[in-house]
Amino acid sequence: MKIGTVSRASALVLGIATALSGCVTPPKTEPQVQSIADANVGLGTTAAPVVAERWWEQYGDPQFDQLVTTALERNPNLQQTLARLRAAQSQVELAVAQRTPGVSLNGAEQRARWPEQYIYPPPFGGGTYWSGQLLVNLSWDLDFWGKQAALIDSAKATVEAARLDSAAAQLATTVALSQTYLDLNRAIALADIAQQSLVQRQRILDITRKRIDAGLDTNVELREAESAVPQAELARLQAEAAREVAVHRLAALIGEGADAYERIGKPALNLEAALSIPTDLPADLLGRRPDILAARARVESATAERAAARAAFYPNVNLSAFAGFQAIGLDNLFKAENRTYGAGPAISLPLFESHRLKSQFNAATALQDEAVSSYNGAVLSAVQQVADQLSQVNYSARQLQQARATLASAEEAYRLAQKRYEAGLANYLSVLTTETQVLNARTTFVDILHQQALARVSLLLAVGGNFTAAS
Repeated sequence: MKIGTVSRASALVLGIATALSGCVTPPKTEPQVQSIADANVGLGTTAAPVVAERWWEQYGDPQFDQLVTTALERNPNLQQTLARLRAAQSQVELAVAQRTPGVSLNGAEQRARWPEQYIYPPPFGGGTYWSGQLLVNLSWDLDFWGKQAALIDSAKATVEAARLDSAAAQLATTVALSQTYLDLNRAIALADIAQQSLVQRQRILDITRKRIDAGLDTNVELREAESAVPQAELARLQAEAAREVAVHRLAALIGEGADAYERIGKPALNLEAALSIPTDLPADLLGRRPDILAARARVESATAERAAARAAFYPNVNLSAFAGFQAIGLDNLFKAENRTYGAGPAISLPLFESHRLKSQFNAATALQDEAVSSYNGAVLSAVQQVADQLSQVNYSARQLQQARATLASAEEAYRLAQKRYEAGLANYLSVLTTETQVLNARTTFVDILHQQALARVSLLLAVGGNFTAAS
């Protein structure tokens, strides 16, 4: 057959395949969920401030710096995200490999008896001989409809999502570590307050005993003073328990076990550190947070998967070829007259796979809607988180001013009550009342200071921290 005849035959086969493929057409299912518009989430007009690469060093606590560094290197959750990234990258390599020509070398030798009445005449028919072949085979999916290209795009978007997931996990680890370290700082501060209260109550107990000896108090005041001491000890034990729990959490976050407990000491944080935080919902919020960008990449991956599912409705055209040797008898295998070769198109028509293909396409459309919904949820959650932390920062600053003034007044009232009680000018009830007030004021001040520091860190990281999309 002449080359022109082969070309015309191939074109005819391809035309018939295209016409027959019209029997199986993609359904008219369209996505039902639309991505939320950036203009509809109430972002401001100013960008978030630039955050230092190692922002945590602004607290001036070397121990905190070392914990963050170790966590970013050894945290198990971060290591999982990096493993997922490597797995996603291998899927891209696989998708690209499926689009390139595949070449294989196949060889076989076998000894067999050939039937007398078969395609081989005597002397081969009815005899027993060795037969063998050595062939180089080529197969190439021409991807006329872009299915493989769409799968590659989907895999690349998945890699980008995995990379952004890793960045989001780094931020989440930094958030968790910062929160836990602040919890440790709060627990130690409360333990110090409880210890101060314990010393003060023991001193009041000593004074009460002296007043009883002097006939100024009764056993009622003595019992009240004695019962106040174990209450202070109880508060101290509770604070110590919270301290140990925070230490345990820190060790887990840095990827270590119980051997790290003794190495984690008292924080030396400068809670008034001037962190770079916004004063309003930043205009670039959606481009700064890696979790939002990862959700957007998953939308792109799902969209490409849907395109691949649509392309599956059309004929799959492969180009195949082979070349090598085939012969009966080992001595004849590599003779020139026993060489063989061939090439031609191979067409696969999805004529009777309508239900399967439509189900796959509908599933891909639903997964795209799911990805868009997940993206919308990530956007709204990010806006809420930033708004919540902005409110916390704004109101905690005002609360801290009031708490500082309240604490100063309570400390002075308690000091005067102690002196009056010691001089016999007041009863124990006045001392107990002012002591309770100063204890509550101290605790409140520590709690608000802790909440303010926590809100500032949370706000810094809620807007994406020091992450940049190009990094």
